[in-house]
Order: sequence, then C-alpha cells, then structure tokens
Amino acid sequence: MCGIVGFVGKKQASSILVEGLSKLEYRGYDSAGVAIIDNDHINVVKCKGRLKNLENKLSEHPLKGIVGIGHTRWATHGKPSDLNAHPHNSQDGTISVVHNGIIENYVQLREWLTSKGYKFVSETDTEVIPQLIEYFYKGDIVEAVMRAISKIKGSYAVGVICSKEPGKLVAVRKDSPLIVGLGKDEYYIASDIPAVLNHTRDIYLLNDNEFVVITKDGVKLLSEDKKEIKRDVYHVTWSANAAEKGGFDHFMMKEIHEQPKAIKDTMTSRIMPGKPITLDDIKITKEQIKNINKIYIVACGTAYHAGIVGKYVIEKLVRMPVEVDIASEFRYRNPIIDEKTLMIIISQSGETADTLAALREAKAQGARVIAITNVVGSSVSREADDVLYTWAGPEIAVASTKAYVTQLIAMYIIALFFAQHKGTISEEKMEEIKKDMLTLPIKAEEVLSNKDIIQEFAEKIYKEQDVFFLGRGLDYAVALEGSLKLKEISYIHSEAYAGGELKHGPIALIEDGTVVIVGATQGYLVEKMISNIKEVTTRGANVLAFAFEGSDEVSKAVDSVMYLPKVNDIFAPVLSVIPLQLLAYYISIKKGCDVDKPRNLAKSVTVE
Repeated sequence: MCGIVGFVGKKQASSILVEGLSKLEYRGYDSAGVAIIDNDHINVVKCKGRLKNLENKLSEHPLKGIVGIGHTRWATHGKPSDLNAHPHNSQDGTISVVHNGIIENYVQLREWLTSKGYKFVSETDTEVIPQLIEYFYKGDIVEAVMRAISKIKGSYAVGVICSKEPGKLVAVRKDSPLIVGLGKDEYYIASDIPAVLNHTRDIYLLNDNEFVVITKDGVKLLSEDKKEIKRDVYHVTWSANAAEKGGFDHFMMKEIHEQPKAIKDTMTSRIMPGKPITLDDIKITKEQIKNINKIYIVACGTAYHAGIVGKYVIEKLVRMPVEVDIASEFRYRNPIIDEKTLMIIISQSGETADTLAALREAKAQGARVIAITNVVGSSVSREADDVLYTWAGPEIAVASTKAYVTQLIAMYIIALFFAQHKGTISEEKMEEIKKDMLTLPIKAEEVLSNKDIIQEFAEKIYKEQDVFFLGRGLDYAVALEGSLKLKEISYIHSEAYAGGELKHGPIALIEDGTVVIVGATQGYLVEKMISNIKEVTTRGANVLAFAFEGSDEVSKAVDSVMYLPKVNDIFAPVLSVIPLQLLAYYISIKKGCDVDKPRNLAKSVTVE
C-alpha cells in the first residue's frame, strides 16, 4: 500500500515523480503529492483523490527543481484529505518527508514534540517524522534522520529532503519495501520496481535498517552505525512493457490471460517427465523431511486460499499433518513450534507485514521456513531459510489472479517433492500426476477460450446484492477465492460455504432467485454436491455450476453449467478458479466499478 518515489538528477523532477507514482497506482491510494527543492526552498503540491487531480494542480502551479520526493497515500491515521496527504513538512518548512508504514509510538512522540513547542497540522502519524528530524538537525541531515529514526517504533520506508542541503536525498527502510534506482547521472528511490523501469533496470535492494544517501555524485548505503555498505547491483530482467496493459482494457483481464504462461513458467525446470522434481536451490534432504512432524502454511487473503489447497494436497500425497493459518492471527495464539516444524509462507509481494511477522516468530522458535513469493529480493525471500519463486511476472491489478494460480503450482511442486522423498506415492503414479500437471497451461487456455459463457451469466446477475459459493474438498477452497474476488472488485456481498455446512445455517438465506455458484469437480464428492445443489434449487436458487467434461449428472441438476477440461482432481483449482475470476471481472465492468483499483484496497499490505 502507498507509493514512494524520489529523484536526484539533472532533469526536472516534477514529471519524473508523477510518472513514477503513476506506475505505483496499482498499490492502492486515496491522495497524492510531491515536494521539490527550488532555490533552497521546498515547494509542496498535494491533494485528495486520483493522481490526475495532482497533475491538474501541477499544470496550474508548476514546480521547478531537480531534487524531489513524491507519494501516493492509503489512509490509516487520518481521513483522506489534502491536509493529510504526503509529503509532510517540518514546522520551519525546511524538511519534507514521505512515508509508507505505521509509526506505532507516534502519540507519545507527538505529545513530546508538542511539549517542545512544535505544532501539528495533520491527523497523520507521519508528521512526527519531519518534526523529529528538525528537532535533531544541527547541520547534517543524515545525522538528523538517523537520530530521529532511532526514536521511532513501527514499520517504515521514509524519503527525506532538506532545503538547507538542497542536493541531497536521504532514505531508510524497516519492514516496508524500498529500492534505489541507478541511472546515468540520475538516481531514484521507489517503493516498487515499476516506478523506475522507464529509466533504469539497475537497482539496489535495501535491507531493514539501512540508510541511503543520494547526491548528484552517486549513491551511498549506510548501516545504523554509519558504516558504508557494499551491495551488488540487481538487474531487472523484465521490461517496463510487462507492467503495461498490452492491448487489454484492464490489468486484471491481461493478467487473467497471462495465467497459462505463468503456470508454465512456474513449472519449467521443476517438473519434467522422467526426472526427479527439483526445488531450485532448496537444500532439504530426505532425512530432514522425515524429521518434520508438523507443517504450518501461513498467509493472508488470496495467498491464504492457496494455502488451503496446499493443505489438501500435501495431506493427500505426503500424509503429513498440515495446519493453515491466517498470518494476522498466527503469532497471537502462541502456536506450538519447534525445530521439527516446517512453515511454508506464501506472499505475492514478499512484503506482507503480518506474514513477515509470522515468519520471524517461527524462525525465533527454531522452525525451518520455506517462502513462496513472486518478488526476488523481497523481505520474505531474504529472511526465509529457503524460497520457491512463482514466476508470474509483475501483477498490477489489486485483485490477484496469476499470483494465485502460480502459488497453487508452487504448492503442488512442494507436495510432489516431499512425496518423492518420502515414497508415499509410486514412481508410476508420480509420472502420471506430472504428465497431467504439464497439460495445465493448454487446458487453462481452453477455459479462457470459453469466457463468453461467463460473460453472459455475469450480465444476468450483476444487479444481485448477495451471491453464495458452495463447494466440497478442493472446490470449497476455490469457492473461498471466488467469493473474495467478487467482493473485492464488484462490491457485491458474497459468502463461501462448505457444501456440508449448508444445513447448519446458510440455507436459511436461500430464497427464490438467490444466485449460488457451485464447484463440482471432485469425483468422489460429486454425488454429495448434487444433493446440496438440489437443496438450494428446490428453494428457488439460480445455480451456476463448474464441472469436468462428462459430468452429465451435474448438468441435470442446475440452471447453467460450464464444463472444464478433465484433469486429475487435485489440479481442478487451477482451472476452476479462472471462470470465477472472469465472473468477478465481467460483473465489475457491468456495474461500472474501477476493476484494477477497487475502493479501500491496496495491492501490498505492508502494515498490520
């Protein structure tokens, strides 16, 4: 959530900052602003609403200067408003700050600064930062920033400029992502890589508690004790075009269509006929796997739903006990962890605050941690013992699609790798499963080619206020994700239930015309699922079902059915989620919602 961009160079900063912020719009925001140094004075323009509002203001009041910072804010402390928007200035106007994260002790700091005569103009936690820096400033902005940061508790990525040292930009991070872009005679900071890709592909990835000092002469990385840090340059291999819409109306639809390639890329070199499954550089032995007595899968949101699929698959193929936990709950319930525990962390961004906290809790208690993430160099990937990357490419739409299916693929790969080492399935069965798995990209393309069926159904139901999703086994896991997608981008209230739970309360909500979406892909549960379908259709429900080709008994029980190409039941979630993504998309379009930037949501949740 929130976006940071900073620039030091020879060009005018204003257009570069706005362009960089536009590449971060997908992260979610409700206001935007820039601060630029001109003739030893900081000029700030900021406003509530979309970035276009900021551009209009800047066209009316252009800012000159070659050093500046910019920000898109997602409100936490203080409502969205011009006043609460970043950047925030110190009381004397000489220091300006942008900040992602949360300052946990801001109330105490604000009270202390107020006692020293400082006056605050916003409701934000961020405003204490420039005031603290001003308090500590004695002619050295780097020293002042370091002293101020030492007083702060919480998570932060911070960018600072000072009119008394006009050619300098200082930044620091802790538990919130920040990168440094290395151009030719120009340098950048940003909260995510797409912000700088039009200018450079060479970056530094900052670690927690590292400071960066940027001038026209270059970049210096410093530790907390002011020692200079040497860092390898990370070269971004994907292009800026990968983060563009590519002819689609929305990023979400582009990313839905990129899923076949993402599935294939995530399997490449890991799943091959006749060869052992590999987990890249993960060095976990047969003996270590046998020594594991419990697996936790911990994640948030869509990644949590991928974890539920992982639980089903690992328990089925490996016969090991697995618990799936919501990361924000995990560390507060005093979980039972020891050196025989394996934790699998799932995070698209690799920066999810609650997931990071769970990872650290597990490691502190001796557990081994495997991370599944899409972002090389992210906090999760650096702090985990091992990492398995999902090669989905950049995902820009707030509602996750291709990240989810590649997380599923990663879970299958881990499950099969463990089964291979534990010998819980035969070599013949392993080859059969791998062969089926390798057909998923083609079969996902086939599902996408039949999207007209989903669009027609969406046009019939887009005015509904309540939708229910039902499933059993893996279909229930997919129902949870389908329901979340519909909520996220169409704002229709939806709930997902296990089919067997229907009679324990939810059936009271079914009446004539109620829309129910049903998954019926698990062969051993289809008969049970049909019974649940009949329970809702006899009460007037309008049912859309998803089933494998040849499931004629399902078509006889429902109003509408979409058939999916047949695969092993365990891989059904990869295919059955695609029409649910499309359904949410088409309903959102029909309702006139902002598909890629749904209200109140952010792409990367870097605060608790």
